[in-house]
This record gives sequence, C-alpha cells and structure tokens, in this order.
Amino acid sequence: MTKPDAYPVTPPNERESYPAPSKPPPLAVYIHVPWCVRKCPYCDFNSHPQRGALPERAFVAALAEDLAHDAALVSGRTVTSIFFGGGTPSLLSPDAIAAILQHVRATLSVAANAEVTLEANPGATEIAAVSAWRDAGVNRVSIGVQSLDPAGLAALGRIHDVHAAERTVAAALEVFPRVNADLIYGWPGQTPQGAEAEVMRLLALGVAHVSAYELTIEPNTPFAAAPPAGLPDETRLGAIEAAVHAVLAGAGFSRYEVSAFAKPDHRARHNLNYWTFGDYLGIGPGAHGKISFPGSGILRTRKRAHPNDYLSAGQHRNRPDRVQGLDTSSVTNPYTAAAHWVQADALPFEFLMNALRLAEGVPRPLFTERTGLPFAAIADTWERLAARGWVVDDAARLACTPLGWRYLNTVLEAFLDPMVC
Repeated sequence: MTKPDAYPVTPPNERESYPAPSKPPPLAVYIHVPWCVRKCPYCDFNSHPQRGALPERAFVAALAEDLAHDAALVSGRTVTSIFFGGGTPSLLSPDAIAAILQHVRATLSVAANAEVTLEANPGATEIAAVSAWRDAGVNRVSIGVQSLDPAGLAALGRIHDVHAAERTVAAALEVFPRVNADLIYGWPGQTPQGAEAEVMRLLALGVAHVSAYELTIEPNTPFAAAPPAGLPDETRLGAIEAAVHAVLAGAGFSRYEVSAFAKPDHRARHNLNYWTFGDYLGIGPGAHGKISFPGSGILRTRKRAHPNDYLSAGQHRNRPDRVQGLDTSSVTNPYTAAAHWVQADALPFEFLMNALRLAEGVPRPLFTERTGLPFAAIADTWERLAARGWVVDDAARLACTPLGWRYLNTVLEAFLDPMVC
C-alpha cells in the first residue's frame, strides 16, 4: 500500500527512521462531537458548552468533507467499528447521526457487523431518542452515569439527577443489546460503603459493561484551579476502589482492562482496537487518527480543535496545514491541524501504553506485527521489569503482573527512561 498525496511524504534518506508494520491492523472510525450542555469541572476533553442551536447541517457537511479527504488513507480497507465521542454526541438529532453514518458507509467499506457506539448523557431528550438512534444505525450506547448518589452528582458538577440516569439506562437496555455505563469513583465525601451501593444500584438495572474511572484532577480544568475539598486520601481511595471492583467481580464482570469491566461477550470492540494498537481515522474537531502503511510507516493525524475553526476550515482549502517537522506542500486536507510519522524510538511506548492496559496483555508477536520493530527493541527493558516482578516472563505474551498493573505508569516510564528500572 502506498501513501496518498494528501499527507506528507517521508524523505527517502530518513526512511529507516520510520518502522512499518507487516500488514494493516483492523480499522475503526472515531467521530468527535465537541459540544456539551455544560462543561464538567473535571473534564479536560475537547468539549465546548452549547450556545444556542447546534450548527448540525454545517457540522455534518464538514465531517463528510473531512472523511472524504481521509478516505484516501485507507483505500481498500474495511471499518470494523465506529464511535461517536465527545462532548455529548447525543445532543445531535437522530437525523444528524443517521446522515453522518450514511456518509461513512458511502465513503468507506464498513463491515456488516460493525460495532457503532454513541456516547450519551442522561436526560429526557436522550430517553425519547433511544429508538431513533437504533434506526439511525447505532447498535451500542455508552451512558455517562458517573454517579448514582445525589452527593456524587453534585460533587462532580453533573446536571442530571439519579432518576434521569436510571431511566436513561433502562430505556437504552430496552432497545440495545450492548449498553455501557460510565462511573466515576473517588469523588469528595464518597465512602467505600457508598461506592458499593452505587455499583449495586447500577447493576440492578441490567448493564453488562461498566467503565469505572478514578476521579483524576487534570491540568487546565476548574478542579485543577480550585481542587474540591474532601477528596479521599490514598487509604480511603484504595478501599473505595476495592469495593467497586469486588461488587463487579461478584456479579460476574471480568476486569479486562484497567477501567473496563464486562460480562462475557460484552467487551467494547472499538476500545479493544485502540488497546491492541489498531488503526483509526479521527474525524471531527480535535480528533486524533493513526494509520499504518506496510512498507512505509505509521502516520498520526490531529484535526483542528475548536469547533469554529473546524467548521470554517473548508473555506481555506488553499491554506497549508501545519505538519510537525515535515514538508506541508502535499497536505491538502483543510481540517488537519498536524500530522507526523512515528519515529522508531517512540513506538515501543506508544504500543505498550495501550497493550499493557489489558489484563491479559497481547500475544508477543503482535508487537512486531503492529510496529515493525523486533522484540529485541524492548527485550532488555522487558527482562529488567520481569526480574522485578512487574511484567510476565512469558515468551508467548506481553502483559503486566498484578503488581505491575497496579503501578502501570511506572512500568511504562521504563520504556521512556531505562533508568526507571
């Protein structure tokens, strides 16, 4: 497969700096919807409060044009999953969602059994739209419950109440066979007993996939500027996490990824593609993409982040895009803010920061298949980590031990700085 002219060409004398996978991995499409009703104080995503009616027609047209440009990157390949993330994608009308999916299917080859996920927040509008989402082509919904305790919702700055969350989950389960619920634990004032009660209340609704995240104070958020009082200390946070995990395990959920828990046959296929270093087109404001070209290299892309900048990009088709350290003369997608070919020294960390999130890890040969690098590129560091008991000493797979999984960030730092281990 050759690289299209729509993105920068690797200078021939630097070809050896860009390892190439042996074959294209599975392909997904991520579509970013940047608007939300109100930005939560813990959120560092590319999201913007809605001001008046959404510019749906212009947004759908921009997504279609962005997708048409990037389609050249994946000519002949088949899409296995599509994910609407945000922001709050459920703010879009079902008609807009249907139109976007029609553009995707008209532009790319999409597998008949492709997983199509829509993120949604609880609310009356969402409850009324559930069946229309299915008719539009969605077959999996991920609902931002975040808490089923009024105190938790208030502490997290959420605008829905417990009743709305329960009703939205219940409505989704009546229509979709696969429903995920997001939970955030470790919020100010939470107790282990309260966390246990929240999870039990959620499971009573019948969800088969739960994403449970520890509240993290991210830079450039309101919580970073003014940390909330009453955050649990390390001991209480550990007890809260243990309570959450115990209830899920007791209900038959497998913790297959750091923050993901599922019953059999309910794992998120789209996210598994990320964690196994698959490819994905990133469409929409601020969306990131990763595309592999056997024999050439791995290209990472990033779209213009602000919605206004993104929506107006199509009016500036002759303006060159910024491409980090590379010639911009052949870059023609006006929605692209930056693109670069991944260097050899960055690939081990990029691969492992995804693969080691999985409880089972990945088959060892996948490292070479997806990066183009021999295992020898990480062998010394892997052996040192194995000697410390942080990763498995197994010729068949790459995975953390339970201890290493607990301190995953430290394990990953070793692939950036060998002095760590």
